[in-house]
Amino acid sequence: MAASTDTTAAPSSTLRNASGNILAFFILLLIGVLAFSIRLFSVIKYESVIHEFDPYFNYRVTQFLTKNGVYDFWNWFDDRTWYPLGRVIGGTVYPGLTLTAATMWKALHFLNIPLSVETVCVFTAPVFSAFAAWATYLLTKEVKGVGAGLTAAVLLAMVPSYISRSVAGSYDNEAVAIFALIFTFYLYIKTLNTGSLFYATLNSISYFYMVCSWGGYTFIINLIPMHVLLCIVTSRYSPRLYIAYAPLVVLGTLMAALVPVVGFNAVMTSEHFASFLVFIIIHVVALAYYIKGILSPKMFKVAATLVISVGLVVCCAVVAVLIAVVASSPTKGWSGRSLSLLDPTYASKYIPIIASVSEHQPPTWPSYFMDINVLAFLVPAGIIACFSPLSDASSFVILYIVMSVYFSGVMVRLMLVFAPAACIMSGVALSEAFDAFTRSIKFYAFQTGDTVSASTVSMENNVKEIEKKEESLKKRPSKKNKKKEKENVEKPLKKSQTEKRPLILPVEASVFALFLTVLLAAFYVVHSVWAAAEAYSAPSIVLTSHSRDGLHVFDDFREAYAWLSHNTHVDDKVASWWDYGYQTTAMANRTVIVDNNTWNNTHIATVGTAMSSPEKAAWEIFNSLDVKYVLVVFGGVVGYSSDDINKFLWMVRIGGGVFPHIKEPDYLRDGQYRIDSQATPTMLNSLMYKLSYYRFVETDGGKGYDRVRGTEIGKKYFKLTHFEEVFTTHHWMVRIYKLKPQKNRIRGKTKKSRSKTSSKGPTKTRTITKKNPWH
Repeated sequence: MAASTDTTAAPSSTLRNASGNILAFFILLLIGVLAFSIRLFSVIKYESVIHEFDPYFNYRVTQFLTKNGVYDFWNWFDDRTWYPLGRVIGGTVYPGLTLTAATMWKALHFLNIPLSVETVCVFTAPVFSAFAAWATYLLTKEVKGVGAGLTAAVLLAMVPSYISRSVAGSYDNEAVAIFALIFTFYLYIKTLNTGSLFYATLNSISYFYMVCSWGGYTFIINLIPMHVLLCIVTSRYSPRLYIAYAPLVVLGTLMAALVPVVGFNAVMTSEHFASFLVFIIIHVVALAYYIKGILSPKMFKVAATLVISVGLVVCCAVVAVLIAVVASSPTKGWSGRSLSLLDPTYASKYIPIIASVSEHQPPTWPSYFMDINVLAFLVPAGIIACFSPLSDASSFVILYIVMSVYFSGVMVRLMLVFAPAACIMSGVALSEAFDAFTRSIKFYAFQTGDTVSASTVSMENNVKEIEKKEESLKKRPSKKNKKKEKENVEKPLKKSQTEKRPLILPVEASVFALFLTVLLAAFYVVHSVWAAAEAYSAPSIVLTSHSRDGLHVFDDFREAYAWLSHNTHVDDKVASWWDYGYQTTAMANRTVIVDNNTWNNTHIATVGTAMSSPEKAAWEIFNSLDVKYVLVVFGGVVGYSSDDINKFLWMVRIGGGVFPHIKEPDYLRDGQYRIDSQATPTMLNSLMYKLSYYRFVETDGGKGYDRVRGTEIGKKYFKLTHFEEVFTTHHWMVRIYKLKPQKNRIRGKTKKSRSKTSSKGPTKTRTITKKNPWH
């Protein structure tokens, strides 16, 4: 009978597993469709267009790559940016995104699907969001099983923090980098669980793709060594840990050095030193475990002291070399962004160009609820669930969530790194809770079913008891054997029953808790859809507003860039604040002085100084840079708050950091930034003020009321002497001015004036020195 039951149970279990795998496969397909489709609101509501500022540079690079090939891309010197310096694109850009989109474009054309480069760029982020959801499933499955993996994948497909960077048109590095981040972590955990060198090699390749895609790869190369060190300290070292880590450091570092923008920074900067130090430590530990396996305990003590002493000497030597290398650098080997993460006040003190970027500011508490919603309350429950039982995989996920919480609290941009960890923890918590609630309901359902057939069960139990008694009478064991059997058999059975006994909740509490869980999930879905449709789908280049008259569309940016493209010479130089450099180059095809790369702080400070200076001094600075047009963004008419007047103090701070004659207190009245009648004369005479508010009083009948600042301007009527207005968009959001040519000198007047001065008598000779336009 037992053999027959085993043979019938085996096919049923395999059939159940196969059906479960098929069901999970179709659920993953639906999750991919969900992740892709929820990000299409921007295309449905607006149009297929590139969003924000940085994506326009990536789109321009992809166009060049598809047209000229990879070799020309690596050697491309772009003379239309950072005039007169230029920029080597192949050596200063992370090529992962552009290479991926160009490969997709070529594959589609090979299949006779003639999509444009712009269309491929627009839909790259939604496609990779589906890949990221599948990678999250694989990672969470290695930690807590299939149920938790599917739940985490659904949560990541809809999390607003990731949607904000992966909507259709958001063609930025994070579009593919988040997938590479999660997939690298999955391969690391997979290697840690299996000890397979094949997965270790794939992990190094995935890390290489992450290095090609985003500068946030340093998070990986610091988090994994921290986990390895944690496993060593907690006596969880195993050969699988060595296989998971050592190939990643060796192969990953070698391949990372092949990326031109990284180069020797992979071995020379402080962000990578932790991985090398842990690499030495794990080899010392591996050698100690190897010696322990082949030597006797007495000999092992002698060998252990020798190995530890040699290891300490090597570690001290490496640390001394690292200290010498770090001490030679003014920033101690750290980049400015890394220092701002370790010290949140560093950027505001020393690098205002980093602090001026809005996404580098620390987030507020409402932004957490906006970007991850109810996941913020589920994360603690997921952390607790990962501790029971604690494994190498679950300890890595716990370390991941702890570090990502810290970094997201320092920089709002890194909420994007925190979102996958929050989805994984929330998926684990929801899966465990759902299992507990459904288990309790099933238990009580089966218990009521058992009471109906209680009589038949009791009859079967009586028959079994009679058979057991007959067998015991035949064997007749001694009393000592009975005691031994009771001690050896019954006690372990009792322990296993107490240990493996599942948690059973009251049926009313289980049903109510299950209803609350479904309600919480529904609230999360509604919030995510609203965020995708309303909050994160509007492209920054096309603005909309709702009023009593209906929907208003503001297309002033493209209107201004089209005017520049059609009404200026192809070699003319355009000066603006660095926010609009990428868009001007990509859409107007004109040379800019600075752009969003922000690699040269002095060049940006020069533009900031010109904007902060009086009109004549600003004209001299721009004229020395061969600038023909100046572009400013002004939102006082329509209420656009992200205009240049609100960014003006950052121009003053950045300019004053290089040119000391620009002082921020000169633009403040009693410590307050004002543009009304109480504004300082320095503020009212600055070029930015004049270019923004020139003829502004004509828009509202002479009042000059600024809708963004909520006040009337201080200087309403003035004329421009060195600049002339050439174009203002329909809603006054973008204004373009042309530098007036220098006045010609009339030799007759100069001779007469010289003769008059000489006839008056002798005068003191005065040395005429040419004024420096930078001071």
